[in-house]
Amino acid sequence: MSRVGRLPIEVPAGVDVKIDGSYVHVKGPKGELEWTFSPEMTIKKENGTIVVERPTDQPTHRALHGTTRSVINNMVVGVSKGFERILEIEGVGYRAEVDGDKLVLNVGYSHSVVMDPPEGISFEVDMKVRQIKVSGYDKQVVGQVAADIRKVRPPEPYKGKGIRYQGEYVRRKPGKAGKTAI
Repeated sequence: MSRVGRLPIEVPAGVDVKIDGSYVHVKGPKGELEWTFSPEMTIKKENGTIVVERPTDQPTHRALHGTTRSVINNMVVGVSKGFERILEIEGVGYRAEVDGDKLVLNVGYSHSVVMDPPEGISFEVDMKVRQIKVSGYDKQVVGQVAADIRKVRPPEPYKGKGIRYQGEYVRRKPGKAGKTAI
């Protein structure tokens, strides 16, 4: 049996979960999420926990079992606590700022790059430590927005300049060796 799939999901106080067959609707203090899962998985709510069960040990059912449980858990955690990704800005003259709810990036282009946040996403910028914090209640959207911000100026391997995830290791390359006189 799947080690991830068999774990029950604890539903914290203040989070309302409605299950209608394979449709799950989760509402909490941060927002609300809904998702329709595979009808082959059985999703039950028992004593303040959610349990996901699979019909057989076929490889497709085993794969769906853990995935379904993880997605439901991320929905519950997202509407109760939320998720965040932190990006770091590295480079001389590179900076970011929040204008209203928009993120404005100045990262070496002739123009500023302005990013509008999707619904449920907020930006925070701390220029003392040169960090951008992307936060929201949907884990997939938070990760996608962080990836889109990183894509504006990915870290380059020679000087390490660019936007990277917090803790991301950028493999550095040596530069040109230079000419030798004969």
